[in-house]
Amino acid sequence: MAFVDGPVRVRVPATSANLGPGFDALGLALGLHDELTAAVVSDGLRIEVAGEGSGQVALDESHLVIGCMRRTFTLLGTQPAGLALTCENRIPHSRGLGSSAAAIVAGVLLARALVVDGAARLPDADVLALASEIEGHPDNVAPCLLGGLTVAWIAGAAKAIRRDVDPAVTPVALVPSFTASTELARGLLPESVPHRDAAFTAGRAALLVAALTGTPEALFDATQDRLHQPYREPAMPASVRLVEQLRSVGLPAVVSGAGPTVLVLARDADEIARARAIAPQGWTARELPVDCRGATLLAT
Repeated sequence: MAFVDGPVRVRVPATSANLGPGFDALGLALGLHDELTAAVVSDGLRIEVAGEGSGQVALDESHLVIGCMRRTFTLLGTQPAGLALTCENRIPHSRGLGSSAAAIVAGVLLARALVVDGAARLPDADVLALASEIEGHPDNVAPCLLGGLTVAWIAGAAKAIRRDVDPAVTPVALVPSFTASTELARGLLPESVPHRDAAFTAGRAALLVAALTGTPEALFDATQDRLHQPYREPAMPASVRLVEQLRSVGLPAVVSGAGPTVLVLARDADEIARARAIAPQGWTARELPVDCRGATLLAT
């Protein structure tokens, strides 16, 4: 099995999953990116990390990107003698902006690109399935890979449909200085919910797809959720309070993924400004346009 000469480089976007009622199904790619470069070397493992996670993440085989590369190489029937990896991280970690999904997608794509016939042997549909299997669910890896708005589901393997987002919509991420645990947030969810809440949320999720792809005036109603956000309040009370505050003045606000970041799906400059003005002290308001391309191999 032959490897390409020289390094390969990939850019992967941040993502926001759930978007309110679209629990474990809907995801949005955002204009904030990690860029990673990898090369096959003669021996050993060298990892450099700059930006988010620098000095905190592991620099050995337990590094998430390396683990995903190893798994992909095994799937392709080869392992290089040595690897060099450089990560330029801009996506905040443990904030509900898909940093782990970005690392997983990057690892799979880097390994595929380092194998001469990797793209032919592991097409994008298989990349999605593998990345989803590693992550445990497809709601973040789908928009990270495909860009735009995605609806993802499991039917044997992960599958996804991509849609363009109405150009009037500009996501604004309100990012706190503190982190949250996805495992803790998931652990707070009940085994069952009232049928009326499930029916309400299913209807809002369908409306949300329509609102994001052409009817943004419906976004406030479309982002109402009764399935997961109310149950997660003990894990992120400040985030849930902020969502309530933003919604009380008519802004379509949701918890981003498992939090604690709050996402406002602003529809004009006034809503962007109001979202920024409401951001509490210690929170950073970031205007993040929708990323339409998804994960992209870059020239090195």
